[in-house]
Amino acid sequence: MNYWSFKTLNPGTSSSRVARVSARGRCSTFHSLVSFFTVIAVTVTVTVISVGNSAMLAFSRGIVSRLQRFDSPSPIRFLRVFSSDAEIQTRVIDAKPGVMNPNSKRTGLIAVKCGMSALWDKWGARIPITVLWVDDNIVSQVKTPEKEGFCALQIGCGQKKDKHLTKPEVGHFRAQGVPMKRKLREFPVTEDALLPVGTSLNVRHFVPGQYVDITGITKGKGFQGGMKRHGFKGSPASHGASLSHRSIGSVGQQDPGRVFKGKKMPGRMGGEQRTVKNVWVYKIDPARNLMWVKGQVPGATGNFVFIKDAVYEKPDISLLPFPTYFVPEDEDTDDLKPLVAELGDVDPFMVTA
Repeated sequence: MNYWSFKTLNPGTSSSRVARVSARGRCSTFHSLVSFFTVIAVTVTVTVISVGNSAMLAFSRGIVSRLQRFDSPSPIRFLRVFSSDAEIQTRVIDAKPGVMNPNSKRTGLIAVKCGMSALWDKWGARIPITVLWVDDNIVSQVKTPEKEGFCALQIGCGQKKDKHLTKPEVGHFRAQGVPMKRKLREFPVTEDALLPVGTSLNVRHFVPGQYVDITGITKGKGFQGGMKRHGFKGSPASHGASLSHRSIGSVGQQDPGRVFKGKKMPGRMGGEQRTVKNVWVYKIDPARNLMWVKGQVPGATGNFVFIKDAVYEKPDISLLPFPTYFVPEDEDTDDLKPLVAELGDVDPFMVTA
């Protein structure tokens, strides 16, 4: 009953009472509708369960497919069998010298940058050098095509206590049966250059006179301008330039009216991975596992760098130990003398006609 119907039947009733009566009527009507639809829903559910597949035909195909999904077999039967559940032939890797061919690719080493200095060769030429320390490198994991799908060696460098490592790292080293290492690096190799886990690598993996590629993290310079960061020329020092002597200038034009992605602008400089190629190995000290290379190497003193054979200036494969240098049992490393690159018999300062 609405407001005006009750007012017509009861003309002497106040307006507030009429409003309360009409509201009570609306509430009772709402509860009646809720009860009615609840009974219908329960009835439909019971009917579907009792009738079964014949009743599901009245619903859409999407609902039928969702209900039939529960009758499908478990997806576990479609999973592949893992290597731990099947019998797979384990590759046996021997630590013995081999013959290197032009397509062979050896592993690299991890070294610590000790700083820069200068040396004078036998002709009196001053050579700027960087000292690198190959600190206790060891093969910590072998990856083969049968298991991982590619050939690679994981090399560990340095020492570290297990309390300073995470639990996954400690579990990895214990599973491989190698001591805790401070730095890990994976080097892709060819199949004939694989080494067993636990093989020790020293600085004699490389030879003096060869070229190597060295990768490291550059020094962080902070926020720098365009002239220092990208080598821009800058604005004129005078003749009309005001307060913009080191600015980068225009960064775009009216059309398209935006700055393109990758535009060289001021920003944070350094702290990025960089590789210097064709670095000449001048000297090697087997007793202290030190290497002297010509020129600069990315990174600050104490940072880790990664050394591998040069890609462009390929060394003479007949001079390289393959797959690495194996120390003889009767060799005393403390008595070994440094090895210096061969500089030739011609004085470079002599001017010939």
